[in-house]
Amino acid sequence: MTNEAANWAYAEDFLAEDRALLAARDAAEELGCVPVFPAVGRTLQVLARTLGARSIVEIGTGTGVASIHLLRGMEATGVLTTIDLDAEHHRAARRAITAAGFAPERARLITGRALEVLPRLTDGGYDLVLIDAAKAEYPMYLEHALRLLRVGGVLAIDNALWHGRVADPAQRDEETTAIRVTLKAVRENEALTPVLLTAGDGLLVALKDSDAA
Repeated sequence: MTNEAANWAYAEDFLAEDRALLAARDAAEELGCVPVFPAVGRTLQVLARTLGARSIVEIGTGTGVASIHLLRGMEATGVLTTIDLDAEHHRAARRAITAAGFAPERARLITGRALEVLPRLTDGGYDLVLIDAAKAEYPMYLEHALRLLRVGGVLAIDNALWHGRVADPAQRDEETTAIRVTLKAVRENEALTPVLLTAGDGLLVALKDSDAA
């Protein structure tokens, strides 16, 4: 193992996950969905705590691994709105969220296609938006996320490096290209202050500085 790989593995294993998170990961493996890496989950938790987040949108629930981290970072009365196309994912996520000790009213699980749900959410009403669903739709998710975020809110985009494919110019499949387009749009948006982190499979984080976004 190279030093770079060893450092990455050490960072991912730096904090042990508890039973609720491990059970959610087991459910993800059974259902064939891929949850956020541990370091990404904890980064999201820290971001939510730093923001004093009371309202968050998660695009792509999976089995609730990121949901638990976000809820743990939010204010005690905060509400997470999380969207997924698969009802079975949501059933698993609800079990995970309950097992983590959160009351049902803390998480609003909306089953449906994100691009049909997002237009119904309130402009400027959210402290943090996490994008982690269909990669080919990332550019469209970004448009909605910028509308939904309040000034001072944070955008987070998971799988920003997409298994090393984004950095390889020879990779031109639809998903990789869509992620590149999204990263470029964030980087060039003067209303955002972004940083690209190598945690997990890559996490792009951007602060919304103004409504010009």
